Amino acid sequence: MRVLALWCPDWPVQAAMMAGLVPSGAAVMINANHRISVCNAAARAQGVRRGMRTREAQAIANALVVDADEQRDAATFAGIAESLDQVASSIEILRPGLALVNAEAAGRFHGGEDCAAEKLIDASAREHMDSFIGIADDISTAVIAARTQDIVPPGGSQAFLRNQPISRLLEPALGCEAEVVRTLDALGVCTLGAIDELGVRAMITRFGAAGRRCYEVAAARDTRLVAPAIQPADLGVQITPETPITRVHEAAFAGRELAAQLHQRLLAQGLVCLRLKITAYAGQQVCERIWRTREPLSERATAERIRWQLDAWLQHAQLEQGGGIQELRLQPIECAPPEHYGLWGHTSDHARQQVLARVQSTLGIDAVLQPISSGGRGVEDRVQLVPFGESQEAQAAFAGAIPGPLPASIGHPSTRAQLVDAHGQPIRVIEAALSAPPAGLQWGKKRYRITGWAGPWPVDDQWWVGGQPCARLQVVAEGPHAWLLVWAGQWRVEASYT
Repeated sequence: MRVLALWCPDWPVQAAMMAGLVPSGAAVMINANHRISVCNAAARAQGVRRGMRTREAQAIANALVVDADEQRDAATFAGIAESLDQVASSIEILRPGLALVNAEAAGRFHGGEDCAAEKLIDASAREHMDSFIGIADDISTAVIAARTQDIVPPGGSQAFLRNQPISRLLEPALGCEAEVVRTLDALGVCTLGAIDELGVRAMITRFGAAGRRCYEVAAARDTRLVAPAIQPADLGVQITPETPITRVHEAAFAGRELAAQLHQRLLAQGLVCLRLKITAYAGQQVCERIWRTREPLSERATAERIRWQLDAWLQHAQLEQGGGIQELRLQPIECAPPEHYGLWGHTSDHARQQVLARVQSTLGIDAVLQPISSGGRGVEDRVQLVPFGESQEAQAAFAGAIPGPLPASIGHPSTRAQLVDAHGQPIRVIEAALSAPPAGLQWGKKRYRITGWAGPWPVDDQWWVGGQPCARLQVVAEGPHAWLLVWAGQWRVEASYT
C-alpha cells in the first residue's frame, strides 16, 4: 500500500497564528515548562533552538513567546482536516500537524499520486497553512519523506532511508525513544542505514523493544497500514444525550463518559486501541474523524481526543445545521493485545499516578509529597514540598532573587564553612561588605583556594515574622568548584554549583 503523509512544520506556531495570538510572519517561540518546545524559521534564524531555556532564547532573539496549548493545537488541526476531506477521504490524524492518506485511493481518484499531492497542498494553502507532502510504501517512511518533500518510488524505501540522518527518528509519531536515538548518535551510528546494517538482533540485545522499533523504522519494516480491516468484534460505544451538545464543556463530559465505557469493553477483551473513529450525529448530518496513535490509547488520551475533535466541529460550525450533537459514537478500528515489556520494565506516568493516589488514599494526602518550583529570593526558597497532585499556582517574579543559572544541589542547613583571607583570618560581613578579600574556604576537612567571588548581597527578608538578616556570597575555587554561601553570624554553604 502507498501512503501519503501531510506534515505541517512547526504546527503549534501555525495554530497560534491561526488563533490570532501572533501576527503572520513574526518570529515565534512556544514555551513549555520554561523551555522552547517549538520555534518557527524566523526564530531559528536568530539562533533559537528547540530545548533551549526560554530565558536564554529571549536573550538572543527578538521573538514573541506563546505558551504551549495542546487543546488549541489539536482542535485547530482537527478543524482543518475537515477541509482536506474534500480532496481525500478518510484523513487519519497521527498527531496535530501530521496526517495520513491512502495514496493509492487518492491517486486513482485524482489521476495519480502527484495530482493528489498537489490538491492536498492547495487545500492546505487555502486554510493559510504551510504543509509538506511525502509518499512511500509504509507509514514511517512516508512521514520521514515528508520532511524532505520526497515521493519515494515503489520498492525504494530502504534506498531512500539509507542516508537519512538518525535525527529523523525523533519525530514523536514514529514511536522511537529519544534517549535511544541520542545514544546511537553518540556511538557513531549517525544514519538509518547504519541501524539497518547493525541488524535487528543487535538492536534488541542492546536496547530491547525500543531498539526493535528503531530498526523497524530504519529498515522500512513498519507493517502498519492506512485503513486496515476493522476488528470483527463490535467494541463500539455510543451515547445519546438528553439535550443536544452545543458547548465544549458538555462535549468534554460526554467524552469522558464514553472513554470509560470503551476502555471497560477493551479491558474485558484483553485489547488496547491504536486507531479510533469518532462519529457525531446532528439530525441528518454526520461527521467522522479517525485518530491514530503509535502507543495504545489510554482512557485519558481517548477522552482528550474526543474533546479536541468535538471542539473543532463545534467551533467550525460543522454541526450547526442539526442543532448540536444528538448522538456520539466511538468505534475502535484497530486493536491489538497489550504490549509485554522487557526485563527492565516499563511503567507509564498514568500508572505511577494511580499508585501514588492509592498510597494517598491509605496514608493521607500529606503522606506523599512532591517538590515544585516556587517563588523566592534564595535557592532553598524556590523549592517547596506540596501534596502530590496539587496544582502549582503562578508566582510573581521576586526582586533581588539569585540570578540563573541556579546551583545544582542544595546544602544541608547545618553545613558550616569558614571563609578566610590571605593571612588565614576569618572573614566577616560588616555593613554589607566583606572585612577582607577572600583567599580560601575551609569546609570540613577540605581546603580550597578562592579564585573569584561576587557579593555579598544583604538579605533582610521576612522581618515581620522574626526573620534574621543575612547576606549571600558566590565564590569560585580551583577544581573548578563554586558555591553559594550565606552569612548569618557565621558562614554556611547554602548550595553548590558543581
